[in-house]
Amino acid sequence: MLPIESSATVSLGEGLTPLSPAERLGVKFDVKRLLIKDESRNPTGSHKDRFSAVLTSYARQRGYSTIATASSGNAGASLAAYAAHAGLQCIVSTFNGGPAPMLAQIRAFGATVVPFDEKMDRWKFLAEGWERRRWVVASPFSAPVVGSHPIGVEGYKTIAFELAEQMNGRDLDWCALPVCYGDVLSGVWEGFKEAFNAGLVRKLPRLIAAEVYGSLDAAMSCGSDQVAAMARPFATVALSIGATQSSFQALRALRQSRGIACSVDNDRLLAAQRDLAMLEGIFAELSAVAPLVAIDTLRRTGVIAGPDCVAAVITASGMKDFDISQQAIPAVKAMPGRLLPGTKLNKLCLCKRRHRKRNLS
Repeated sequence: MLPIESSATVSLGEGLTPLSPAERLGVKFDVKRLLIKDESRNPTGSHKDRFSAVLTSYARQRGYSTIATASSGNAGASLAAYAAHAGLQCIVSTFNGGPAPMLAQIRAFGATVVPFDEKMDRWKFLAEGWERRRWVVASPFSAPVVGSHPIGVEGYKTIAFELAEQMNGRDLDWCALPVCYGDVLSGVWEGFKEAFNAGLVRKLPRLIAAEVYGSLDAAMSCGSDQVAAMARPFATVALSIGATQSSFQALRALRQSRGIACSVDNDRLLAAQRDLAMLEGIFAELSAVAPLVAIDTLRRTGVIAGPDCVAAVITASGMKDFDISQQAIPAVKAMPGRLLPGTKLNKLCLCKRRHRKRNLS
């Protein structure tokens, strides 16, 4: 089902991520059958590993020596890890001010990091590498955006294949994903269509594109095939999906699936991150919880019905952008370095020993 030979496969154990019922969060959203597909369980902590595994395998199969990308973090960290495993050189062009944990992860895998003040300069750099140095470039590097390398996007089909297996014959009504250029949305949709044609699912789910600035929603609303760049009225905390313009492939997937695009804001992203952690025990990246915000919005407006079965693809770990999300977490006050009045140390230790003994027995 993938465009690579098994003999060239590069893998770090990606995929087979859990699909779990989110019962407590479902009560909060009034969605009785809410499911979480937790892609933070992948080797480098994000869904990008599915893309990197396929594209790196392709690069090695075709004899390339260098693979490159423009990335704010997840894609760069993932590609760097897989390139290291395959023995390929990796170059990541990024921008100043990106999330520190992600940049540290990229450097740890030995990739060459090239930061730029202007994001568009990254594309010029990658275009030159593709034209003059025969790099395999994973990310877009021209305008208008046409998405990432199509061979890598094939890797996202495996999310749909796994959902088809994990649903075990049950129907999925909606599948919600965070969307930037639409690579994962497009890849998952192709996977669902292949699964349907193979008889693995009885019906195709409708897709939900959780975006920041609303380019897909605008194109859907006016019926245009052009996905225009939108204004940037605020600086988003969802850096991984913070582009003002998505792609035609994302629009095509939405239309074919009778899907819908939904915009998300900072306050609700921060709230969704806390809710997912406190109610379901999953700490996810701010961009990754965008599908939850969209699901809540669409349920409130009646687009999603209460009995519908809805899967949210949570794309990355909260440790990816912890330096950003922690700014909204209240500081914890330290306890005073003394015992309570009248409490003796030997008495306190004795109580602990008795408590431990009872637990053991």
